[in-house]
Amino acid sequence: MFGLLKKNTESPPARSGPGRDESGDLRLISQIVDGDRRAFETLYRAYFSRLARFLDRMTHNTALIEEIINDVMLVVWRRADTFDRSCKLSTWIFAIAYRTALKAIRHRDEPVDADPDLLHGDAMHEPEATFSQQQLQQRVAQALDLLPLEQRMVLNLTYYHGMAYEEIAGIMECPVNTVKTRMFHARRRLKTLLADTAE
Repeated sequence: MFGLLKKNTESPPARSGPGRDESGDLRLISQIVDGDRRAFETLYRAYFSRLARFLDRMTHNTALIEEIINDVMLVVWRRADTFDRSCKLSTWIFAIAYRTALKAIRHRDEPVDADPDLLHGDAMHEPEATFSQQQLQQRVAQALDLLPLEQRMVLNLTYYHGMAYEEIAGIMECPVNTVKTRMFHARRRLKTLLADTAE
């Protein structure tokens, strides 16, 4: 089951994924502190798809995702000098994104509805040989959406972004043991929800 989660997330190139060169990001943030707009644009492009995948699991709303990413990167631009290197730059950026998304969800007037294209892609254009696999991936996505937000985010950051529990604890501002507990309950609940797809 969790192998499927990993398989479902191997689309982004290594340059913008979990294996991204942190030293390159640190050079960029230093240049951003000095007001280098080109460095900021490079960092923005590098993090956009990662943040979009992360925020999709929180909001399921394309317009809101883009708005949040813009707000997050504006904070990065304005407060780059406050990054003290006590954690990875990606952890710092994802923590800003997590807090910004929570605030946006709480203050949004209308309900946040799922965008079917964002969740599932266009199944009708997939080769027939992979249709059942895509259906299973859709079932996993739907099951994830039924989890409480905190549990969903722990699974998201672990399986979709390859982050360690310590990094997740930094992003969600909670103890590592809380992350482990959320993971335990999330996996147990997911197993129940997907019991009939074990084959």
